[in-house]
Amino acid sequence: MSSTTMHMSPGLPIMKSSDLVNWKTINYAYDTLADMPELNLTEGKSTYGRGSWASSLRYHKGTYYVTTFAQTTGETYIFKTKDIEKGNWERVSFKPSFHDHTLFFDEDGKTYLIYGNGKLKIVELNDDLTGVKPGTERVLIENATAPAGEKIGLPSEGSQLLKVNGKYYLFNICWPSGGMRTVVIHRADNINGPWEGKVGFQDLGVAQGGLIDTPDGRWFSYLFRDYGAVGRIPYLVPVKWENGWPVLGENGKVPETLDLPANKSLIPNLVDSDEFNRKKGEPALPLTWQWNHNPDNSLWSINDRKGYLRLKTGRIDTDFLLARNTLTQRTIGPTSTASTLLDVSKMKEGDFAGLSALQKDYGLVGVKIENGQKSILMIGANKGKSTEEQRIDLKQNQVYLKIACDFTNKKDEANFYYSLDGKKWEVIGKTLKMTYTIPHFMGYRFGLFNYATKEVGGYADFDWFRINY
Repeated sequence: MSSTTMHMSPGLPIMKSSDLVNWKTINYAYDTLADMPELNLTEGKSTYGRGSWASSLRYHKGTYYVTTFAQTTGETYIFKTKDIEKGNWERVSFKPSFHDHTLFFDEDGKTYLIYGNGKLKIVELNDDLTGVKPGTERVLIENATAPAGEKIGLPSEGSQLLKVNGKYYLFNICWPSGGMRTVVIHRADNINGPWEGKVGFQDLGVAQGGLIDTPDGRWFSYLFRDYGAVGRIPYLVPVKWENGWPVLGENGKVPETLDLPANKSLIPNLVDSDEFNRKKGEPALPLTWQWNHNPDNSLWSINDRKGYLRLKTGRIDTDFLLARNTLTQRTIGPTSTASTLLDVSKMKEGDFAGLSALQKDYGLVGVKIENGQKSILMIGANKGKSTEEQRIDLKQNQVYLKIACDFTNKKDEANFYYSLDGKKWEVIGKTLKMTYTIPHFMGYRFGLFNYATKEVGGYADFDWFRINY
């Protein structure tokens, strides 16, 4: 399974599972999507909520292909490898950026991308998949939203094309006005049509994905649901076939339980604690970590001080969201807590370092140096405007920091703590009401950060990061 992580770096994560329930991150398709100010957080620019979007993963004649597209660069990307777990990805890109496309290898040797929203189009790729064959772009379905009615807020997009028993099945999502995210399915005997469509599923807003069949003959659809501040969460929906159509769910509903292996902990396979102790040959950062935008690799290290992550300052920043080298992991529901031990002894005047709950309406707990005085701060942002909620003098060089998130039933609250000894925790600031915002377009992430507001050359050392739920 491939996923979307937009402005994060590395990007386009690949996960694997042997039971459709328990997943492990095994690779990323790229380290850096492109070298440009928007992706580097330079020149005051960012690409929150953009970067690389909806991916398409295919296996064809011994090779894995994963594709994506980016509004930020205006390009479409195709990555391929024969070893999806270890291999380096070969990469090509070309213009334009084909929105929410699906990659499809047909049995006659032709390769297509189907893309767009509302009006779906198709193009044929050239033989080496380095671009589009001229003159092949055409409208595939004039109004793919039509089966869901006339009043539509979001036209059909998120294409995924599959072929089952000689028929083509095209999955899309749309959002009827006043309704919910809805699966629309079209089918055809020929890729050029004619296509007939119907509403495929409409429950809880669970939508967008495709079909999976298992070796024992069962069928499922992997979809997702917007679930407040934790972001989009995956849903596995059983499928049966009737009259040549996939029928999703049980009596049109998402079942609460499935006859599948138990869901084990997401730790250590999708998120994980990190003591920052590396043995020879181990990667500098495990796959659970992603940087907020492209990092400046000269300004971080896990080797400068054994057992610590060091974040150095190299420029002046005044805005947390534009500061480079914030190292992040996903939050997870229904509750999750992250903590760290921070050494501030080498921070300089104006430096601010600590632990974050990253989204547009972020929350920070950390240490700032002002007028030579160390203070523990909690800062909360609401509608993009940040406010210092509490400040406490700090008389020592080490401090423990913690953020506890509660996403239960979309409660979406985060609370912030500090400790001077790692045993007794004190609340600081106020509860942050976490909000899923379109500008960022992803759930909250825990982050370790350090940036300078007055002078450069200081650094903060993080002894460990620990996550639990």
